[in-house]
Amino acid sequence: MSRSRDVGEAITRPSLSIPGRVGLTLLVLFGLLPIYWLIATAITRKEDVFSLDRPLFPVNPTLENFVGFFQNDALLKSLVNSVIVSSGTALLAVIVGGFMAYSLSKFRYRGRNAMMFMFLIGQLIPGALLLISLYLMLSSAGLLYTYTALIISFTTFTLPLVVFLLKGIMDALPDDILEAAKVDGLSRIGTMFRIVFPLVVPGIITAAMFAFMRGWSDLLFALTLAGPDKQTLPAGLTQAFIREGTADWPALMAASLVTSLPLVIIFIILQRYFVSGLASGAVKG
Repeated sequence: MSRSRDVGEAITRPSLSIPGRVGLTLLVLFGLLPIYWLIATAITRKEDVFSLDRPLFPVNPTLENFVGFFQNDALLKSLVNSVIVSSGTALLAVIVGGFMAYSLSKFRYRGRNAMMFMFLIGQLIPGALLLISLYLMLSSAGLLYTYTALIISFTTFTLPLVVFLLKGIMDALPDDILEAAKVDGLSRIGTMFRIVFPLVVPGIITAAMFAFMRGWSDLLFALTLAGPDKQTLPAGLTQAFIREGTADWPALMAASLVTSLPLVIIFIILQRYFVSGLASGAVKG
């Protein structure tokens, strides 16, 4: 029986009364309201957005806002930049975070707890403060306005979450498995790649998804560190559709809807691993 199936079987279906079901339905509709308004605005003409007699349901929908997105070369370039940067961030965060989580989980050495405490404190530091330090360091290294700068900066604030998630999953691995691998002649590196990492694949996928989403949605670091040629989608959308005192809301909503689709597709495809990875990390953290 697979681990994901074990997790699924542990979730019981609640028994709700009719008022409870009505209340739950209202909560779901309330949660879906922003998504509906996003879609409704995306298929509305710009001159009708702030019309006083605008109906709740669009009566004359249009796709011109979606067509405009795919005809905008700058936004398509930003889309490619987002794919490159977010994929690089997920890959780097998983590789570095996987090694760090394995070290923190399976080895005992001086400074281990202090390192974990620093990771925790690092999550409390505002991004604007990290941005100043990163800007100065990347500028000194000659990496400013490059993909490398964005990937490194996104990884810095993604790495602690990845490490904590993977460490919680690796803590649940019995040490007997590692001892058996050692007896069979595997080195520590071999044990990691042939034993540990295959056993925590759901957690690795979950961590990669978190890192990808953080890189995909960040605006502050992209506006400052990317420069005009390497800007990702959030920065590109902001500069394309938002001006001082005004904004092209239908075009912005259409572009936001299109750019959200990759995340939705990835989540649907990897949902089984995502739920299993989160549940595994919650067992012992």
